[in-house]
Amino acid sequence: MRYYNTNNPSETVTLEEAIFKGMATDGGLYMPERIVRMPQPFVNNMAGMTLPDIGFALANFALQGDVPPNVLHDIVDDTLNFPIPLRQMGDNRYVLELFHGPTMAFKDVGARFMARLMAHFTRQRPGRRVNVIVPTSGDTGSAVANGFAHVRGVHVYVLYPRDGVSYVQEAQFASLGGNVTALEVNGSFDDCKQLAEQAFRDPELNRQLTLTSATTINVARLLPQTFYYFWAYAQLLQRGHAGKPLVVAVPCANLGNLASGLMARAMGLPITRFVSVENENNIFYNYVCTGQFTPRPSVTSIAPALDAGNPTNFARVTALLGDVEQVRQVVHARSYTDTDILDTIAHVFGEHQYLLDPQSAIAWRGLADDLQPGETGITLATAHPAKFSATVEAATGRPVDMPLQLVRFLQGTRHVTPLNNGYTALRKFLLSDNDR
Repeated sequence: MRYYNTNNPSETVTLEEAIFKGMATDGGLYMPERIVRMPQPFVNNMAGMTLPDIGFALANFALQGDVPPNVLHDIVDDTLNFPIPLRQMGDNRYVLELFHGPTMAFKDVGARFMARLMAHFTRQRPGRRVNVIVPTSGDTGSAVANGFAHVRGVHVYVLYPRDGVSYVQEAQFASLGGNVTALEVNGSFDDCKQLAEQAFRDPELNRQLTLTSATTINVARLLPQTFYYFWAYAQLLQRGHAGKPLVVAVPCANLGNLASGLMARAMGLPITRFVSVENENNIFYNYVCTGQFTPRPSVTSIAPALDAGNPTNFARVTALLGDVEQVRQVVHARSYTDTDILDTIAHVFGEHQYLLDPQSAIAWRGLADDLQPGETGITLATAHPAKFSATVEAATGRPVDMPLQLVRFLQGTRHVTPLNNGYTALRKFLLSDNDR
């Protein structure tokens, strides 16, 4: 399979090149030349399959032999070694709990898969260090850092905004040490993204160092995130709830999760439409409403994972769907305020005795406002509420129990390197750190 540059479709690379480049030098993103459609009997008969079985079948079809099946089988098994349950919340509504992995966030799936896939290719490049640069508003940094922790030949640099991630999220990557470096940037999440993209586009730096990304800039993050969309449908089949139009609500920032869902749909999953749900950083919502894509500086909210002012995967969404009229046929967009988020957390807890984190709450609200009679709806719950305990407790008036998985990070020693906002500072640090 070849992968094309969204800015220049005539430029194609191999899977390995796409993974190690991260993004094209002109800022384009890589996409598979074709989306492999799964056989209909496979889709119709997933009810008896396990999550790893489904993941391996999807990966094996999609990668078209670029990774040996035995290696791919081990990668998928190691990636999907935690549960992803579908919880019923009413007659026609479900919550897909994506937060039972090591860092209790949905990004564990994509990060772990990519780390193991990159380790496979790195073993074929002995003696060369790979530098993974990860801008994060919280969950991506922790998932990638833990996914790549102790992977030989790879060093991870987590760029995060000062005062822009929760205390728990920072602990999850800053307490690891070893091959993970936490860089606290005196700026916003958008500043962190811009610093990373400048590094990827710097030809001289890339001649000296091997740089790549593990955010959804990297195409290797997208495929594994299709797994849980298919798994959700398999669980509906098990319960005899298939057949109705299926609507999936996705909390959106950089649009990577939405792009993965659209890929799953293109691979044959019968999703009628998606509801993309944003906070007041509603760039994609405005695009769907007006047809104009206008990035702007992000503003801070109580749902920090959604605080993005220039959605990275917009090019992939339009590559998969087309122009705005075609986007509107498949995606309904909604946007909510901090007050809406708090009200939704309180309402769901009062009605269902169920706690949602702020990002998942916004998706629940969007689905509630969009779902029509006769449809089945799934909300993607993307993080454990304890990762945002202050916000959840403010909404419900009750303390949130801290899982042992998170407590162990809080007990670790943090190693943080402050970094001035500016590309010169990042470039100098990367070069000096690689000389050690």
